Amino acid sequence: MKETLAPDGELDAIDLNILRHLQRDGRLTNAELATKVNISAATCHRRTQRLFKTKAIKGVRAIVDPAVVDLEVVVMVGVVLDRSTLESFSDFEAAVKKLGFVIECYVIAGDYDYFLKIRVSSMQAFNRLHGNQLLTLPGVRQTRTFFVMKEVIDNEPLVF
Repeated sequence: MKETLAPDGELDAIDLNILRHLQRDGRLTNAELATKVNISAATCHRRTQRLFKTKAIKGVRAIVDPAVVDLEVVVMVGVVLDRSTLESFSDFEAAVKKLGFVIECYVIAGDYDYFLKIRVSSMQAFNRLHGNQLLTLPGVRQTRTFFVMKEVIDNEPLVF
C-alpha cells in the first residue's frame, strides 16, 4: 500500500514524531528511529522516504563547528535596494544566491528590504567582502552592518 500525506497535506502524529527525532539526530538508523517512534522498521522506512519525497524533510547535513573552519565572526547586514520592483528583487536574489559566504537571506518588512546572515573569519575579511561584493550586488542602495557579539541560539530544531 502506497502511503501519502493526508488529503489536506497535514502530517500525522507519527510523521511529526519521526521529524522530531531526526531533527535531534539525523544519523539515527532506520531501526533505531522505528524503535523510538514505536513502529515497524518497514513502516518507518516508507514514512521517512515519503517525508523526503514530499519535501517535509529538505535534506540531511552535518552541522559544522564554525571555529573548526575559521568562520567564527557572524555579521548581520540590512540591505536597502534602490527600487522596489519585482525585477530588482529578482536580480538581487539571483546574485546573492551565488555568494557562498551568505548563509541566510530574508526578505523583510520595515526599514530594510533584506537581511543577510554572513559568516567570516574576521572583521577585515568582512570589510573586503562588503566593499568588493556586497555593495556591487544589483540594486543595492544602502547597507547597515551588525556584528554579532554572542550567539545565544543558533540553528536549533523547530518546535512543533
